[in-house]
Amino acid sequence: MEPITIILVDDHHVMRQGLRSLLERELHCTVVGEAADGPTAIDLVARLTPDVLVVDLMLPGMSGIEVIRAVRASTPQTRVVVLSMHADDLYVREALRAGAIAYVIKEAQAAEFVLAVREAAAHRRYLSSALAERMIGSYLRQTESAIEDPYELLTARERDVLPLVALGATSAEVAARLGLSERTVETYRTNVMHKLDLRHQTDLVRYAIKRGLISLD
Repeated sequence: MEPITIILVDDHHVMRQGLRSLLERELHCTVVGEAADGPTAIDLVARLTPDVLVVDLMLPGMSGIEVIRAVRASTPQTRVVVLSMHADDLYVREALRAGAIAYVIKEAQAAEFVLAVREAAAHRRYLSSALAERMIGSYLRQTESAIEDPYELLTARERDVLPLVALGATSAEVAARLGLSERTVETYRTNVMHKLDLRHQTDLVRYAIKRGLISLD
């Protein structure tokens, strides 16, 4: 039987080292790659087609949710396990909708994380025990419904970028103000539009006004 192949995605090197050591010791798997950001993760998965991708939701460059969507679209044979500090229903449902097969919170025991990876590799779903009772019924009822408040899915930086872009600031202006690169600002803007299901600048302006993020007075 071939060992399970895995790619680890987390922006903390120490976390990746710990996960690699744990998985290789307990599962006798092969960690074929590591990434600290979303774009690198997507490229690695496309090139190496691992059995399992372990990904955090909070990543630089693009969110873990975006990574899951991209991987499921380009490399559907790779099963995605989310390992996140977020236990909120909103994050769990969005990750499952995006295509994750397992979701484990970082407070879980090591044995539970190993079990989640094993189950994912066998094409079986898994939720952290802390989430399972609360989420399974809720997920089955609400999978097809709109999320309650998509604004909660925005990262802190995406929330910083949103009102500035809504007011018409260019990527260069936003980058200078927030100390970011123009490319990063463009990524945040794209994430904001996608997460809020907005298509045009006018939609973004209306949303920001309605939510009280900006005023045109």
